[in-house]
Formats: sequence, structure tokens, C-alpha cells
Amino acid sequence: MSGDVASKKRLISITGGNIRNGHIYISRHHDFFPLECYESKKGLGKPLTLLPEGLNKEIETDISLDGTNGKPRNFFRRRDWVGEFFKHHDICEGDVIAIEKIAKYKYKVSPFEAKNVRDGCETHLHWSKLSPNKLKVIDLFAGCGGFSYGLKKAGFENLLSVEWDKSCCDTFKTNISPRILNCAIQEIETFPETDLLVGGPPCQGFSNLGEKVPHDPRRQLWRYFLKAIKDANPLIFVMENVPPILKSAEYLEIVKQARKLGYEVEGRVLNAAFYGAPQQRKRAIIVGSRIGKPIFPKPTHRSPNDNNQTDLPIWKTVKDAIGDMAKKPDGENWHIGRSPTELSEKRYRCVPEGGNRWDLPLSLTPECWKRKTKGGTDLFGRLWWNKPSVTIRTEFYKPEKGRYLHPVEHRPITHREAARLQGFDDDFAFIGKKIEVGIQIGNAVPPPLAYQIGLAVKKEIERWRHKNNVIKKTA
Repeated sequence: MSGDVASKKRLISITGGNIRNGHIYISRHHDFFPLECYESKKGLGKPLTLLPEGLNKEIETDISLDGTNGKPRNFFRRRDWVGEFFKHHDICEGDVIAIEKIAKYKYKVSPFEAKNVRDGCETHLHWSKLSPNKLKVIDLFAGCGGFSYGLKKAGFENLLSVEWDKSCCDTFKTNISPRILNCAIQEIETFPETDLLVGGPPCQGFSNLGEKVPHDPRRQLWRYFLKAIKDANPLIFVMENVPPILKSAEYLEIVKQARKLGYEVEGRVLNAAFYGAPQQRKRAIIVGSRIGKPIFPKPTHRSPNDNNQTDLPIWKTVKDAIGDMAKKPDGENWHIGRSPTELSEKRYRCVPEGGNRWDLPLSLTPECWKRKTKGGTDLFGRLWWNKPSVTIRTEFYKPEKGRYLHPVEHRPITHREAARLQGFDDDFAFIGKKIEVGIQIGNAVPPPLAYQIGLAVKKEIERWRHKNNVIKKTA
């Protein structure tokens, strides 16, 4: 670990001695605890409060000194709770626990299932076995699993995924695979070998929607993506992000470092509408390959204005995606609506299909919009039936954030409608609160785009294996 993560959480591997003697070694982690919590010549140190997950109790303890050399001991003074903690969570030798700082003198102690990673991703006790016949993928910054959902349909099997947000992990486990670690990518020491590695490092540092801060830590997470490439040695990797990344200094460094690892790299901007999603969502797709030139999927759909590829169907539209849904949200399967104010409803009724905030009469226009006479043509906009939607972002249920009014109903689109516009099937079950699920939907890679990427990558890997007479490895 490094940076902010190391200052908040430490991972400790449990030994056979820990199990037998009922203690937890904190050697090499003494810098993690305040100096005043150590015993001194004057007496006991200031008490630490430990919160062992699952025990429903608080432990007050300090860290004692060795009577012979005066150095800090490698475990907490109070240890009567450790055996109970191990038993409650069935902790075994080689398992890993996390100690997380939640206040200056308060720490949470919890299991952390990382032994499978440290040992080369051997199948975890609670993880299903892998098929020996499927290509394997690691998904980093996995979110709710939009990328993995498309790859699963393309024939890939999830070897390992990593995601910081718990509700995203719950959704991923429900729909794709239990093989996901709920942690920061900085906490993974070693990644196992895989066929394909994908991921979308958080894009706020590159986004057009906010300031591009040169030293924004979110712009640096690609370094851990490169570390994973070095460890896992995939045949192909795919990084997904916002288009501005392709014009950044970071992109040049990504290409440079990936080439040192033996990969040929290319980045392109792909519009999800050309790959079967009913949404015009442009994303930077960076492909690295060590088995040939980077491969990108061929479009499966065309713009209605393109008369050169008439063998392809035109873009899917909003009506294709949600035209059969109940016009009034019924509350089932995330087809949920808001409770707008009377003023909001009056405003909704003033906006025609394809219209926006400029269609509001002055009497209903907010003062801030009256002063802002330029830009924002999607704000308070209404979708078109016969076009793909605009980019679905995380607050699609707020029309003041973009073109998110239903084409004909006087309301914003629902969570399930937004999910359909992203390309999720109705049987994809989202887990979490309304705001959490909104974030999951808005941040996801459109599954149809991921599916087409998966098909192209799978074809290239199988071509290479056939050409080189390479036998698939079993996991």
C-alpha cells in the first residue's frame, strides 16, 4: 500500500503462531498508531479503541514495551478478544485481516479476503470454481460490472475483480461473480496471470465537467493499472476512460510504460451508439496487445445520416429501449419515479420533445438560468423517441443536470429506464440505495460496447493461440 490508503488501513497476514497464541502481530506497523498510545517509563500509554467486526464490543488497550530492550511489543497489550475474533470469522493461517483507522485513537479490525491474491489467486473457499475452457479476465475499478457483464456475454469468465464501493461489489456479486475484492487497488500486492485485463480508472481528474487538476490523485490511479498489467501479464489489456485522457501527458506515459512491458498500444474514441447501445456515449478505449496489433471492434450500427454502410442497422433509439415500459413508474425493478413539486411539474409540461430550458417561460425560469444566457442546451432537456439518448450520468433522475426528461411523460427517466439506455437487461439486479444505484448505472461501461470489445478480443486471442498452437491454461 502507499499514499492515503496506507495511512488509513493496514493489512496483516495471520500466522499459525497468531492462531495458537491468540494475538495479532503488528510488527512493521508501529507507525500506524499514535506515539502516546505506547507504554512509557511513566506508565501505560493512552488507550486505543479497537472495534472487532462481529463481536459487538469495544476493546480498550495500549501497546506495551519489551521489559528487556524497551522496544514496542509486536501485539496489543489486551488480547483476550483475539481468539474470539478468529473463531467468529473462521480465520485460518494465511488469511489476512485489515486494521482501519476511523479516528485518531479508534480502529476497526475486520477480515480481509486477500490470501487468494497473495498466493496467486487460488480459488477462495467461498468462490466458485472456474471453467478450464473459458478465457479469464481481471476487471479493475469494476463498478457494478458493466464491463464484466458485457465480457461475460462474450464468453469471458471473471478471474478477479477489484472495486472500492461496497454497493457496487454487492451488485457485481449478484449478477456476475463472487470473485470481487471490496478494497482499493493500492491494497493488492500481486495480481494473478490472466488472458485479458480491463478497467476504467476514475475519470474525474480528466473529465470536461470539472477542473483538470494536474496533481489530482485520481489522475494517478492508472499507475496501479500498469502494475496489474506487469503482474498479470495479460495477452491484451483494455483501459476505458473519458476522451480527454487521450490528449493528456498521462496517456503518453501509459503508452511509454506499456511498451516497455512489451505491448503495442493504441487509443481511440468509441461512441457506444455504434455498438448497439441506445445512447450516444463517447469513451476513450485504450488497447494494449502483446500478441499483435491492438484490435478494436467493428461498428454494428450506423448513424441514420450515414448512407455508406447500408448493410448495418441504424442506431438504436430511446423508443427501442424504453418504449414498451409502463408510462407511469410502478416501483417494480427500479422503475421508480421522483415526487416533483408543483413548480417542477409546471416546468416539465413546458418542454416539448427535444426541447430544453429555453422553452420555459420567464415566469417559470430560475433566476440563475435567466442570467446564464449561453451554453447548457441539454439542461432541463427532453429526450427524443427516435434518437439515442445523451450520455447517462450519475444524476440522470435530475432534469436540471441534463437531457433526462422522458420523451412524452412529464417526469425524468427512472432508474430502470436509465439502465436500459445503458444497455443493461431487465434481469440485471441492482443492489443499494437510490443514490448508490444511480451512481452504479451512470458510471457503468455500456454492456453492449463491452460485449463487442469482448468478441473482438476473444477472436484475436483464439487466432493467436491457434497460430502458435497454444493450449488454454486452466485456472
